[in-house]
Amino acid sequence: MLQFSDGETFAVGAIQYIYAPATENETTNRIKLPILLEIEKSVEVLAVLDTGAPYPILDPTIAKAIGFSSELAIERISMLVRGIKLEGSLIRLNITLVADRGQNLTVDATTFVPDSEFAWDNFPCFIGLSGFLERIRFAIDPNTDTFYFGSL
Repeated sequence: MLQFSDGETFAVGAIQYIYAPATENETTNRIKLPILLEIEKSVEVLAVLDTGAPYPILDPTIAKAIGFSSELAIERISMLVRGIKLEGSLIRLNITLVADRGQNLTVDATTFVPDSEFAWDNFPCFIGLSGFLERIRFAIDPNTDTFYFGSL
């Protein structure tokens, strides 16, 4: 695993990522990571790493499958997602990076859930900077398609 020059651990785990288009209709490759989402139930999904996204963003259908309800909202907001203005809820849930090597890392993440799955179309889930990535250390090795992660 990665370490700082003084020997302190930078990364506790690593995941092999997939470098491929986010959807069938796209040609630009994106970093896609397997993550585990959990509220009342858990489900593993592939999520697009997007450091420009203000929050992790869940497919509303997946959010409902793991136990999302409007009562869990900590705030209602509007967000522009891929050029579409969506209304939705900010919620807290556990997102786990499941390590191929090393240890898993679970983060209590602030996440956006759009109101309507009809507006969602075939978008993937996203891992955003605020609410998740800002709460961990991470590094990407494009030579080996490896995403390294650790606690702050």
